[in-house]
Amino acid sequence: MDANSRFDLVGASPQFRKAVAQIQRMASIDATVLIAGETGTGKEVAARAIHYGSERAHKPFVPVNCGALAESLVESELFGHERGAFTDAKTASIGLVGQATGGTIFLDEIDALTPKAQAALLRFLQDRTYRRVGGGSLLQVDVRVLVASNADLDALARERRFRQDLLYRLRVLSLRLPPLRERPGDGVLLARNMLKRLSHQYRTHARELHAEGEDFIRGYDWPGNIRELENVIHREFLMSDDEALRLRETREELMPGDVAAAPAETASTSASAPESTVADADCTSFKDAKAKAVAEFERSYVREMLARAGGNLSQAARLSNQERSAFGKLVRKYRLGGEGQVA
Repeated sequence: MDANSRFDLVGASPQFRKAVAQIQRMASIDATVLIAGETGTGKEVAARAIHYGSERAHKPFVPVNCGALAESLVESELFGHERGAFTDAKTASIGLVGQATGGTIFLDEIDALTPKAQAALLRFLQDRTYRRVGGGSLLQVDVRVLVASNADLDALARERRFRQDLLYRLRVLSLRLPPLRERPGDGVLLARNMLKRLSHQYRTHARELHAEGEDFIRGYDWPGNIRELENVIHREFLMSDDEALRLRETREELMPGDVAAAPAETASTSASAPESTVADADCTSFKDAKAKAVAEFERSYVREMLARAGGNLSQAARLSNQERSAFGKLVRKYRLGGEGQVA
């Protein structure tokens, strides 16, 4: 396995190879990096590759979704607090920055930080010193800072919604990850890699992509990028009976009217199906049956991830390769408690 596969950097397009070359170069330079890219382009994957390809690889990598931090507790979450600093501060906390000592802290959705938090981060970036909430001592930490955003930070700065001076501090090195629609051929490579991983995860025989599935992947724009592709492949892997995935259900959903009628042999097979199968199908619509199966999978999967993470929502989200906010919505949707049990 080469280094790129190890870091889940899969792709052969010139645009992606350029980004990978930048990642490898930035891993050797101990400086702040601003990672830009649309939702689902793999910004955290790139951040992890930079960290684990650097001399800090043996130290912690601490990912933080700034959009998931409570506005009133942002500084406490980042920089820690002393016991009694506020009502619920029953014990002292070293904060996320403290947890990343010697390693890397990755601040995703940096544009979600409040003006007060932006000011605190700016002070910290100047010399890596900070004070815990409620504390008087000035602390210093050796940590590398990587940040990411899918927003146009320059536009936000012009609108005075993001500090221009903070943007200068963050943009020591800049990395832009291309969207999937700008990476010809990479979608199919990614899908094949995902199928191998899913076969291993579910301990089943290997599945392949049918030519129809490959054509669809190449022709669709993928506004949700790699994350959307991954969700599609995962769903089709679980729900399709085809040995070679045609992605027919996804094509019908995302590009209605673009799917040709089923081949004659398929219709013939359906016509000769046992009467009991037809009767069973009449009991509930295909759409309802499919929705029920997907819901059962989601509920089981979320419960399992929470159990593996010991009830830690952030860790469970990382295990499932989802943003914390998206994973949290599933937890609330299925009323699953912190320990992965039904609330």
